[in-house]
Amino acid sequence: MNRYKYFNRDLSWLEFNHRVLEEAKDKSLPLFERLKFLAIYSNNLEEFYQVRLSYYRQLITNRDAIPEKIAEVKPAKIIQQINETVTKLQVEFFHIFDREIMPELRENGIILLDKTSKLLPEQEEEVHDIFVSEIMSVLQPVLLIKKKVRPFLKSGHSYLILEMYNKDSKLSQIARRVHYGLLKLPTDHNISRFIELAPRDQKYYVMFLEDVIMRHIDKIFPGYEAQNWYSIKLTRDADLDYDDYEGDELIDLIAKLTLRRSVGAPNRFQYDRTMPNKVLKYVMESFHIHNDILVQGGSYHNLRDIFRFPNPLSPKLEIGQIKPCKHPQINDDEKIAEIVNKQDVLLNVPYQSFEYFLNFLEEAARDPFVTEIKSTQYRVAERSAVVNALMNAAERGKKVTVFVELKARFDEEANLRYAAEMKKAGINIIYSIPNLKVHAKVALILRKENDKGLKHHAYLGTGNFNEKTARIYCDHGIFTSNEDIIEDLKNMFKYLETKEPYIKFKSILVPNFNLVHRFGQLINQEIINQKNGKKGYILLKMNGLQDPHMVDMLYRASEAGVKVDLIIRGICILKPGKKYSKNIRVIRIIDRFLEHARVFVFHNDGDPKVYLGSADWMKRNLYRRVECVFPVNDDKNKQELIDILNIQLADNVKACEVGSRMENIRIINDEPLVQSQIATYEYFKEKVK
Repeated sequence: MNRYKYFNRDLSWLEFNHRVLEEAKDKSLPLFERLKFLAIYSNNLEEFYQVRLSYYRQLITNRDAIPEKIAEVKPAKIIQQINETVTKLQVEFFHIFDREIMPELRENGIILLDKTSKLLPEQEEEVHDIFVSEIMSVLQPVLLIKKKVRPFLKSGHSYLILEMYNKDSKLSQIARRVHYGLLKLPTDHNISRFIELAPRDQKYYVMFLEDVIMRHIDKIFPGYEAQNWYSIKLTRDADLDYDDYEGDELIDLIAKLTLRRSVGAPNRFQYDRTMPNKVLKYVMESFHIHNDILVQGGSYHNLRDIFRFPNPLSPKLEIGQIKPCKHPQINDDEKIAEIVNKQDVLLNVPYQSFEYFLNFLEEAARDPFVTEIKSTQYRVAERSAVVNALMNAAERGKKVTVFVELKARFDEEANLRYAAEMKKAGINIIYSIPNLKVHAKVALILRKENDKGLKHHAYLGTGNFNEKTARIYCDHGIFTSNEDIIEDLKNMFKYLETKEPYIKFKSILVPNFNLVHRFGQLINQEIINQKNGKKGYILLKMNGLQDPHMVDMLYRASEAGVKVDLIIRGICILKPGKKYSKNIRVIRIIDRFLEHARVFVFHNDGDPKVYLGSADWMKRNLYRRVECVFPVNDDKNKQELIDILNIQLADNVKACEVGSRMENIRIINDEPLVQSQIATYEYFKEKVK
């Protein structure tokens, strides 16, 4: 029996999302930044229920699918723990929203009118006009009749359950039979969740769509009198199994993806916690809802819509934008290719602009000596400048090959649409590989020989080639002309194009070829150094740490006396504070930017080995994806990355330690206050000087 223990990955993820929720309580943040964190929390939770609950339901029916190292998993118990945890977090969410955010909105003259608010006569008229002209025609009211009328609940949509009585009945209210109505909020008809009313006396008024609707319920269910109403929402399984599909079959499947997801099995049923048991029971029987998917909520669901909460005072109450720093190695008088020909260039977004990568592609598109461009695309931005640059290159006669990962969850249809556009422009499109996702972020520029002596060039990154997320995701990338890396990338694209399994990589690390083995060597070397009286130290930054094999190696390093610092934003199954992990510290940083980079530093007796890459230490990344982890060869670039990580390790404002019970422990010490993202920005500003 394995003596090492692990956190459950999904309970660990809920603690990460709890930390996101805590940012909404931070009164040092502008009010609409706090609202944004409420929306992020809600959006995260929706995707969690769409994907992760299905895994445990499958385990209930197929115990053989439980991984050997975590065989103690009891799926039914985990589902119960998840729902209990989320129910508690929802109470905290609505406390923040109702007791903290709403009063501060009112203090700033932004008033959210609810069902208890008394409207002025002019507002009554305005709300009535909005309802009649914009809302009423798209409503589809349904009278529920148990065992006879059972409408289909769409995944992720908010509905209202109405408790009603027949107006014409001469019986007393106590004796009258209750009827139940169902109404879907029509937000899928381009109707805003938040209805803005005309400002009055320097005050701004906003209403939830459901509150506008319920003030006119007599027009929706004529002949009935609504006594009470409650909100409900069903989240369905969206984790489709399409790994075995390829080619036209996969394209056809993705074209029908929205429909397939809309009919998935129920994973969560949210209901208004004020809903009486008799109403809840009726609803559960009407829609065949089981107890194990019940999660209490507030009066409003789908609060990821808060992303679009109107701010009539904008940009007041919002966080200021930062202007990316100029890159000290890149100047306007010299082409990026000419600079990269002489030295590797490290790019750090959003502190430095993603425009440098776009310029790199555009230069290649215009360069008459460039013959070929190869790139991967995992999550394509809407109206993508990256795609435009690649299409420009194809239109100028370059051979352009793009691997488009169609199985990027929740971006499948967008990726398929952009792949079709690129194909029309003459780009050779390679689609997904069966049983593997291509998650690597690499671009390769190939040239014919020319008088300038320019080499082949590449860009390798930790984040998607997506100019929109590059404004808010902290990532690193390297422009390089290193011959070993160039040769390895040629081989990677050969593998993607031909599925050739017998490929060797000299420099980059790729799952199922050399990645796990090489990381094992690097960890073992730190253990050997420690045992030989030298310093053993490992510093890793990732989005998630979930593979038991990799965790075991870190446990063994800790037992050998190697100090391990981990900066893990999300899932972390490693348990700190145990005898076998006493030398391991895990911190988590949640701030205005999403910490997305993967950085791997091994002390190596004072000559650090530093890697960047697209791969977290999650089972899916290490065994079921095509990833690219690449060495940082330039000493200055190594030091810059280590400097950034040390700034993050010193964070005592937005960082917390992960405790032995998964809890987020805020870092309180006597050191000067360090908010790592602000300090990192200042670090890069200083470099420009």
